[in-house]
Amino acid sequence: MDWFSMVLIVGGLCLFETISSVDNAIINAEVLTTMGAKARRWFLLWGILIAVFLVRGILPWLIIWVMLPQLGPIGALTAAFSSDPQVVEAIHKATPILLSGAGIFLLFLFLHWLFLEEKNCGFAFERFFMKQGVWFFAIVSVLLATVIWFSLKQDESRYMAFGAVVGSTAFFITHGFKENAAKAEQELKHGQMSDLSKIFYLEAIDATFSIDGVLGAFAFTFSIPLILIGNGLGAIVVRQMTIGNIERVKKYRYLKNGAMYSVLFLGAIMLLHAFGFRIPEWVSPIVTFAAIGYFFFISWREVKAGVVPDDKTAIQPAPPTAPH
Repeated sequence: MDWFSMVLIVGGLCLFETISSVDNAIINAEVLTTMGAKARRWFLLWGILIAVFLVRGILPWLIIWVMLPQLGPIGALTAAFSSDPQVVEAIHKATPILLSGAGIFLLFLFLHWLFLEEKNCGFAFERFFMKQGVWFFAIVSVLLATVIWFSLKQDESRYMAFGAVVGSTAFFITHGFKENAAKAEQELKHGQMSDLSKIFYLEAIDATFSIDGVLGAFAFTFSIPLILIGNGLGAIVVRQMTIGNIERVKKYRYLKNGAMYSVLFLGAIMLLHAFGFRIPEWVSPIVTFAAIGYFFFISWREVKAGVVPDDKTAIQPAPPTAPH
């Protein structure tokens, strides 16, 4: 891997982590306003160390280690840079399993946003899908069944099917945490909870939101040091937005769209790669820059034109009917 590729990967990781964590930054900023000065300082100092090293550093390393226990802890850390034929072969065999799980997770994440989440529509067709919320459960079920069916036909790695199931399970678990986060946020803002309880809450929410970025990172690289650097820089940017620029960020109302379309492309790239399609390593960063750059541009154009977004600008999705 040359220096240009590493810089491109780190830049893509940083941008993806930053934009995909905008919701997290907004929650952090709103809860921090209810906390004392000492607690805010503690969270912004030690919280960033926990976010970078314990969550965005340990989680991807742990995933690689669990997938390839024969490498050991050090081998899992340096596997992407190893030239040992046995290490290369082990990574080659485990890659489809990890990518199928992460790809399903990201595609479920995009489809949930497309069908069920409140949003500012960047494209006209998004309004159509928001009226079809009842179909979300059917579509993700068919998608999962299709991936499992074709995975079972892969002689080299039939465990891809299990990886896809794990990815879908991880999505619904983290989605449950995120749903409860919105309700808990209101209780924290208006209740009488201690600052210590609020700090624990913010750290738990940060860990939940970071899973999107960590799994998405494997579309860019399997190098743990590069993931740590890229996602760590993104986490620092998110903390900076939390401190002083969150109101400015809210004006760029299509940034979430850019993050979600990046999620769509990265999830598709992962699944294609898992099924043996060769995707150049520069594709993921370029696609991320392009998707986020486009939606940043149309957001900036509105801000420059004086369009002031408010809560009423977001389109409400049709209420879904969960399967019984």
